[in-house]
Amino acid sequence: MNVFSHPEFDNHEHVSFFCDPKTGLKAIIAVHNTSRGPALGGCRMFPYATDEEALRDVLRLSRGMTYKSALANLDLGGGKSVIIGDPRKHKTEDLMEAMGRFVEQLNGLYIAAEDSGTSVADLKIMARQTKHVAGISSHPGFDGKPSNGDPSPATAYGTFVGLQAAVRHKLGRSDLRGLKVAVQGIGNVGYRLARHLHEAGAQLWVNDIHQDQLDRAVAEFGAIPVGADEILSLPVDVIAPCALGAVLNDTSIPTIQAKVIAGAANNQLAHPYHDDVLMKQGILYTPDFVINAGGIIDVFHERTDHDANKVRAHVESIGETLEEIFTRSDRDQRPTGVIANELAEERFEHISAQKEQDTHQFAKAG
Repeated sequence: MNVFSHPEFDNHEHVSFFCDPKTGLKAIIAVHNTSRGPALGGCRMFPYATDEEALRDVLRLSRGMTYKSALANLDLGGGKSVIIGDPRKHKTEDLMEAMGRFVEQLNGLYIAAEDSGTSVADLKIMARQTKHVAGISSHPGFDGKPSNGDPSPATAYGTFVGLQAAVRHKLGRSDLRGLKVAVQGIGNVGYRLARHLHEAGAQLWVNDIHQDQLDRAVAEFGAIPVGADEILSLPVDVIAPCALGAVLNDTSIPTIQAKVIAGAANNQLAHPYHDDVLMKQGILYTPDFVINAGGIIDVFHERTDHDANKVRAHVESIGETLEEIFTRSDRDQRPTGVIANELAEERFEHISAQKEQDTHQFAKAG
């Protein structure tokens, strides 16, 4: 398995592998860039088919966190971790404690948070072995309600705000009543996004690999369940991918009838060029690392001030950032993902240049 020559490597600062035979833990931590601060990112547990698949995912996810934090104006870098295994079958307290020891070995270079396949309870178990975890303390949430540290509500709300911005820009409407939305994945974030949409009057079509989650959305929101092979090709206004990545690819894109793609899943594009393909097909793609930043914003504020009003205002600024991206995309006739990447790079490369200048001046003074 190649690392430095991997197509997703992108000059990562650090990649480490951990194996604990006693607990069965096999995990990877990737730190992409720490120019803005320590790398904070979720710890994902998923039954990857191959080690290569796990490596590819963690490299793409950690890079995305660098860009996400930069566009959200956070003093954080980008990192991610993955545990190879089925969270419904293989997760144990001993395994999560072993993961905590793995995180501790990096001495704060990487800070773990909740992600797909892990929970606040899992992070608290990890915290027995490391202080480098986030999103586990109780505090007032962005909505004023008590929060146990779970970033999912903020992620879902930020995605809803971003979806509203995309609908205004592309479809020219602020009222979501009657808007047709297909939500792919009704887990922690997808379910909450669906609730926001339902309360706003949208019509919902949903799909999920877990029948219980699908049944809940049908019962509570009057959503229409559809198969995995249908969800992206329905005649709807918006597609909201909220499951795993790479769903926008050579096979799916030609079948898409929606004019807006706005969902919380990471790395929705199978390849960077699909950004351009979507634009040429007349589809407004809302860059995932911009729209799903609500969770990292919430965790960042948990580590600083815990002010619910500040968190809400910061999450709502996602809509403003997206409007800037959409406007520049229209003006320059370039894909939204390309514009978002450039904006993020301007922000973290400026910090890197400033740090280099400060170091040079310090050395010169010495």
